[in-house]
Amino acid sequence: MRHLFLFACLLSTLPALAQQPLPVPRNLQATFAKGTRAESGLPGPNYWQNTADYDLNVTFDPTTRRMAGTVAINYQNNSPDSLRQLWFKLYPNLYKRGAPRARAISPEDIGEGVTISALTINGEVFDVKKLAIEATNLTVPLRRAIGVRQAATVRVTYSYVLNKGSHQRTGEVEPGAAFLAYFFPRIAVYDDIDGWNKQPYTGDQEFYNDFCNFRAAITVPKNFVVWATGDLKNADQVLTKKYAQRLQDAESKDAVAFVINTEDAKRRDITAPNAQNTWRFEARNVTDFAFATADHYVWQSTSLVVDPATKRRTRVDAVYNPKHKDFEEVIDFSRKTVEAMSYTFPKWPFPYAHETVFDGLDQMEYPMMVNDNPTETRKDAIELTDHEIFHTMFPFYMGINETKYGWMDEGWATIGEWLISPIIDPKIVDDYGVARYGTHAATENDAPIVTLSTQQSGVPFFLNSYPKPGMGYLYVKDLLGDELFTKALHTYIRNWNGKHPMPYDFFNSMNAGAGRNLNWFWQRWFFDDGYPDLAIASVTKTAPGYDILVQAKGSKPVPVDLTVTFADNTTQQIHRTIGVWESGATSVTVPVATKQPVTRVTLGSTLVSDSFPKDNVWEGK
Repeated sequence: MRHLFLFACLLSTLPALAQQPLPVPRNLQATFAKGTRAESGLPGPNYWQNTADYDLNVTFDPTTRRMAGTVAINYQNNSPDSLRQLWFKLYPNLYKRGAPRARAISPEDIGEGVTISALTINGEVFDVKKLAIEATNLTVPLRRAIGVRQAATVRVTYSYVLNKGSHQRTGEVEPGAAFLAYFFPRIAVYDDIDGWNKQPYTGDQEFYNDFCNFRAAITVPKNFVVWATGDLKNADQVLTKKYAQRLQDAESKDAVAFVINTEDAKRRDITAPNAQNTWRFEARNVTDFAFATADHYVWQSTSLVVDPATKRRTRVDAVYNPKHKDFEEVIDFSRKTVEAMSYTFPKWPFPYAHETVFDGLDQMEYPMMVNDNPTETRKDAIELTDHEIFHTMFPFYMGINETKYGWMDEGWATIGEWLISPIIDPKIVDDYGVARYGTHAATENDAPIVTLSTQQSGVPFFLNSYPKPGMGYLYVKDLLGDELFTKALHTYIRNWNGKHPMPYDFFNSMNAGAGRNLNWFWQRWFFDDGYPDLAIASVTKTAPGYDILVQAKGSKPVPVDLTVTFADNTTQQIHRTIGVWESGATSVTVPVATKQPVTRVTLGSTLVSDSFPKDNVWEGK
């Protein structure tokens, strides 16, 4: 009886508790007190972030895989603090001997890591033999601090050997092709939450970088073409006239065309006939810079208007080994993804001038670049392509700290995949991760979504980064309807594009944009333990037809989807949003008006997870 009494008391207070403020960790509460962020969802009046201009001048030898060059950085300290040290990220040191890593690497890929042969900061020359390199982190104490609102000039000369195997987001793809990510020393993020981003890169959790401007000069041997983040500034110097013209044509035409076809690749007349060619790219206000190179890949290209107001176009490329026939349609999948993102979901003009999908050995995104492996099925190719391109918005346009908050970017790519894949091919039923969550929910493998990504690995990391937040976003979209959800999402995007949102910036922006407090759902789906479980409690004959009683056995609010089958084998689909659970109800009655006998009722749908689905079917007598 005591338990029943407590349960009754809890139910009576649920509506009052529903809109209580979300729990905010003390370190994040401090951002409100400092005025760097506001509880309205907007950046606070004292919001700041640091930035830099990077000038990369590198040479890559595909035969030896040696990357060498210099990076000149003009770093702007916009923080209210004097910086007495600089933290650098040396991501290639994932492959350095002795570095901690989350997964095994072949012994032949373990080497000396990044060699820094010269380092100067504001003219001060540092003894490179005494640098405090700890795997992927490098800390450099400064004799003269970088003052508030002051800039620093940094120059680093470095080299390393790109991994041949153990491809973890970067490395040689095959002889004559490579994808180079995280290939230069960079200054770590210094922000209003953690100060320096000191989290080491171990291969699982992803990245957090400042919005910066990049100029890159990338030198490779003759016959090697380079694709990269940013705009190619010297196409006429590195491509022969025919191919430079084809590229120019592709940027203004809707049709899919080959910049380089199979015969062209064999003819090897694509690049300027110099022994080495330097490809120059520029990108502004992006969080990263990556490039790929190959001497035998084909290159398909097309473009489309992504912003009808300005008529701005985005060029879309697919670059691949012609032996990989599954890549032949990737250009179409890519174009349709960019189109869907611009006009359907998230219905925001694709923010960059081009997007290149490169035939590599991973499933990884970068600003304007994707490194995708070949796939076994067409369905896999569609879902992989749209997932990785969707990352353009999250984390790149939005500057998310993926290292800590994987759900703030992977969850969006997951819902993007669910919604865009059927646009590309209506036969696709994409349920990535939904059943897996139902199986693991409320087990030792489950934790609240807001658990830091740095505190998770394996199944918990997957669940909290991909299907769980994806379903959360989808259910709110269903609750609000497309128009209001788009308004709320666009409020978040406008508030935080080009900046570094934390979780509460998202929750508060969505509440503000929707014009309603959604904390009842954010709390139960993103913060609380529990599992999703609906059941058909009863089907009762009534004068108008039937009443179907759906019981929420679990505490996670999910939509109600019923398929009602009548005696003549016709069916009716009935849907209720998560709004039926907002008041704290634990059951909902769904009336069915009919003169026909009901013979069967089935509960559930593709993107609604259920941990115990055995009670989801009712059979009439």
